[in-house]
Amino acid sequence: MEKQSYELIIGMQRYTQVHQIVYDGSESILHFFWKLNRRILKIVAEHPEIRLIHFNDGLIASFALYHSGYDHLKKTVTVHGLDVVFPLRYYQRKVLPRFNRFDLIIAVSEATAREIIVRGVNRDRVKVIANGIDHDWSTHPSISTLDLLLQKHHIPCGKKYLVLLGRPVKRKGFSWFIKEVLPQLDPKYHVLMIGPFAFKATFGERLLTILPSKWCNLIMLFLGYPSDQRALRSILQNPLYAMKVSHMGKIPTAELQVVLREAAAFIMPNISVKGDMEGFGLVCLEASSHGAIVFASALEGITDAIQDGKNGFLVESEDSSAWIYSLARLDQESDGLLQWRSQFRHYTLSQFGWDKMTRSYYCAFRTLLQQNAQKNS
Repeated sequence: MEKQSYELIIGMQRYTQVHQIVYDGSESILHFFWKLNRRILKIVAEHPEIRLIHFNDGLIASFALYHSGYDHLKKTVTVHGLDVVFPLRYYQRKVLPRFNRFDLIIAVSEATAREIIVRGVNRDRVKVIANGIDHDWSTHPSISTLDLLLQKHHIPCGKKYLVLLGRPVKRKGFSWFIKEVLPQLDPKYHVLMIGPFAFKATFGERLLTILPSKWCNLIMLFLGYPSDQRALRSILQNPLYAMKVSHMGKIPTAELQVVLREAAAFIMPNISVKGDMEGFGLVCLEASSHGAIVFASALEGITDAIQDGKNGFLVESEDSSAWIYSLARLDQESDGLLQWRSQFRHYTLSQFGWDKMTRSYYCAFRTLLQQNAQKNS
């Protein structure tokens, strides 16, 4: 979400004047929310030409519903997924229906749009604009091949590597895939996990475990806490899986490019988790743009990112037989695999980009303002 917000701000500056208020971590989040209304009013007073304000996060937008002093502006908001399904009863019953006060709600996927409409938001106010991806990767890896990189991390070579990438939250389905699918695959397959990971329980993790499960879950969701980390830690210590799975931790972008370019496949085995969702499968697109063959669950916003057979393969979520059947595609001749890599990458780059996303936002904002001008003329 931070990346999308950054690209939207930078990109929009090519089309119009932008005044930004961004949480930069220099103050507490509570202090930021407390002063947000005053900061908005200050900018509006200094720049009376402003006609529209955009909130790029549903949580911030929910606080803004209780602001005052700038009702003359058009108000828009982007919702990303979790900010729609967050399972706090008051938020679901009292706050989300008030989003009808926004003039335009932009959802990052059809799945996110459906979720907010189901919760009482007028579908006429909702528009879907997909996120973008980077096209220009200028990093140059110091390690040129996957074998050299594996040696650096003391990982056995000579396997077919399946990549799991990102924060280990439950909806990503990492532990599910390792337990339910990996043991049934040919021993030639080895899972490479990449991303932030605490190999020992942290103080924060131990503290959360003493809270009631309901509040523990809410806090984990709100903070984006790695809720699957404990299960994965147990898996990595289990002899049944230890020889089939390696965790590389967080690695430099240049090294990640090498992994995605040469690994057998990128896997996104998301599962359904109540109160959480994958708003948009951005990580799938990033993997595809580096030449990875993507296999992903046909679930939630992932289906907006991956078009089956065009830039990857969609697989029934939580169906181990379907995953085994789909991954069997990796056993075909290498020429066919190379062709997939090229075709899938080309489709991804042709369909998704940050400039394309920004233009769509600008057009949506301009249309909203034009409609308002016509209404008042």
